[in-house]
Amino acid sequence: MALSQNSELVVQLGDTYNNLSKHIEGQLNMHGISFSEFLVMNQLVSAPKHCLSRVELAKKVSLTASGITRMLVPMEKIGLVEKAANPRDARVSLVKLTTSGHKIYQEAETAVNETSNQLFEKLTSKQGEQLANLLRRMY
Repeated sequence: MALSQNSELVVQLGDTYNNLSKHIEGQLNMHGISFSEFLVMNQLVSAPKHCLSRVELAKKVSLTASGITRMLVPMEKIGLVEKAANPRDARVSLVKLTTSGHKIYQEAETAVNETSNQLFEKLTSKQGEQLANLLRRMY
């Protein structure tokens, strides 16, 4: 039995993600972070006061609560993120991007932008917008 058209598309999207992340990983390794860590840092940079609860952060990067905790432990050890008190609920700690983490993120962001531009240079601006719109419609 052959894969359906939608299944073929899922496989192609998976292959595309793997290829994109491999190219970006190479650039991010020079900054000492992985693509997954960059995605976490990107969410924190975008968040109010650069901090989120672990549960919110896990949802935003499509990880479980335990998965985000496992990812954050080494990030805390090297000073990219830190725990912050939650003024509304002392039982829930927040994850905050450190000053050092913010600096590394900014450097990594430049590398991601440059690599992304190279990866998508074969698409016109309009094609890029269309692709982005199609991908957003899936979720």
